[in-house]
Amino acid sequence: AMNLLREQEVEKVRPQAERLAEERVLDILVPPPSPASGFLGEPQPEQKEGEARRRFREKLRAGELDEREIEIDVAGQLGVEIMTPPGLEEMASQLQGLFQNLGGARRQKRRLPIRDALRLLTEEEAQKLINQEELKLRCVELVEQNGIVFIDEIDKIAGSEARSGADVSREGVQRDLLPLVEGCAVNTRYGMVRTDHILFIASGAFHVSKPSDLIPELQGRLPIRVELKALTVEDFKRILVEPDASLVEQYVALLRTEGVSLRFTDEAIARIAEVAFEVNERTENIGARRLHTLMERLTESISFEAPDRSGEEVVIDAEYVDAQLAELAGNEDLSRYIL
Repeated sequence: AMNLLREQEVEKVRPQAERLAEERVLDILVPPPSPASGFLGEPQPEQKEGEARRRFREKLRAGELDEREIEIDVAGQLGVEIMTPPGLEEMASQLQGLFQNLGGARRQKRRLPIRDALRLLTEEEAQKLINQEELKLRCVELVEQNGIVFIDEIDKIAGSEARSGADVSREGVQRDLLPLVEGCAVNTRYGMVRTDHILFIASGAFHVSKPSDLIPELQGRLPIRVELKALTVEDFKRILVEPDASLVEQYVALLRTEGVSLRFTDEAIARIAEVAFEVNERTENIGARRLHTLMERLTESISFEAPDRSGEEVVIDAEYVDAQLAELAGNEDLSRYIL
């Protein structure tokens, strides 16, 4: 929440911060006249200085001075990492903040191209324009009123009917979560946060256990249950190609670093999706994770031979997919351990 609010506030004050950063760069390129310079009633030196500053401002905005190096004075950073035992994370964050504040009071000189100097100075000026105390109060309010906590793999702390040492430990974790879900005050580096109105969402595969294995109190605090359907062949096809930096894009980019142009046909993508669905149905259903193992197995030989095939174009079609995966996918014992 703090990062989100800070980014929003930085965007609001960015135009003003950019103007201030520009003035600081111009002060370095064209130092302002000394108050003692010139004679009373002779403003000519100030006019000449203003004209030079205007010309440099035009060049600066046109990007003509981007590669020119200047020396700027910026806030110093203390790279101190605080290590504390479990349970003392709050003390660590407070000490970290203290050292950062001490570092902010120190200044250091850096020599940079004007392009980089403008970026650093803009960020520094933006931080000066933001009211940090007001930001903390808004952050706490935002979390309390609109916060969402997602608890993944909650089935890993679900017990079983036969109580053992591990089950007792799992129940302890559930009872530790219970006050947070019910509503309590949590001490953070930005102040006390009430969890009464925070939305808690839990998820789990529940292959071995079931939701009723959770302690009754925790079940009562998670009253809405939704069961998701298994991924279909069409889902696997979309996962392969639609997301940003999808699996197909990743492997194409990976082979491109070796000079190999890799291309997947639509039929190949459809066949990969079919194999992933079939293996999930016959063995343990691990969802879209199955695609990672299939793609790795599919491109294993190409990746190994890539240094010797630089400049070539490799096309993966449905026949290639069958040649590499069909035998493994058809053998349940092999697919269980390899795919």
